[in-house]
Amino acid sequence: MTAAVVVMILVAMTYANTFLDSRMAENEFSTNKQFMLTTGLQLDDIAWTIGRTQTVRYSSQYGNMKFQSIAVNYTFEIYPHGGSAWEPLFSNFTGMILFNIPVSTYSVGNNYFERVLPSSNGSFLQKGSSAPVSQVFCVEKLPMQEGNYTRIVAIPSMRMLNSTITGPEGTSYYAKFYLPALEPGNHQYKSQSITLTGNDVIKIVRSGVDQVRITVTFPNADLGFDADFFQFDHTTETVTLLPDSVVEFYIGKVIVTIGQV
Repeated sequence: MTAAVVVMILVAMTYANTFLDSRMAENEFSTNKQFMLTTGLQLDDIAWTIGRTQTVRYSSQYGNMKFQSIAVNYTFEIYPHGGSAWEPLFSNFTGMILFNIPVSTYSVGNNYFERVLPSSNGSFLQKGSSAPVSQVFCVEKLPMQEGNYTRIVAIPSMRMLNSTITGPEGTSYYAKFYLPALEPGNHQYKSQSITLTGNDVIKIVRSGVDQVRITVTFPNADLGFDADFFQFDHTTETVTLLPDSVVEFYIGKVIVTIGQV
């Protein structure tokens, strides 16, 4: 009788510990969702000022932070005013930041996907002065060659602004596109922190443009980082401008370092 009671107590204790770990992992995931949201928003402060640095700290017992280089590639084309075909302009890779918890510790179910920023728009091209330049989302996609995790992801997206300038020589129409590009730093893992540093700003200008076409591709699709992982609304966005517009593209290079300080 005594042995049976001991066994029951041990089983109850094991269940209680497992349940407690599960709840703690759940709380940690929720806390770091806010951290990744803050990190995504910080990109807008860092990307356009060379030399500006910001360190954000997180706390994790069950998960880990990772930087994935060359997560997506954006290709830009223009359709010139009076032209007859699209003209390739340039392409640019960007990495992404991931917070990973093993599904053996915390799982919300295979194929789970939740948008955090923006909460209701999955386009990689956002319009307006208040539009974010990053997307943050939660995803669980199994199996993946890179590892089986419940993830929170922060990845750059684009902001588009339109303006009109009227002067003595007439009216000019402008379309400006802003894209942060994340690049790896010297990860030292000394602490639970991420340091973002503005490294460079590249400006590309073309005049006499009627349309802009942007296509996103996934260089690491074989690892599982494919279209199903990111769930953008479309992999190609075509923007029709006012005729004979001036387009300006700004690429803000940001160095991402994990555990630097």
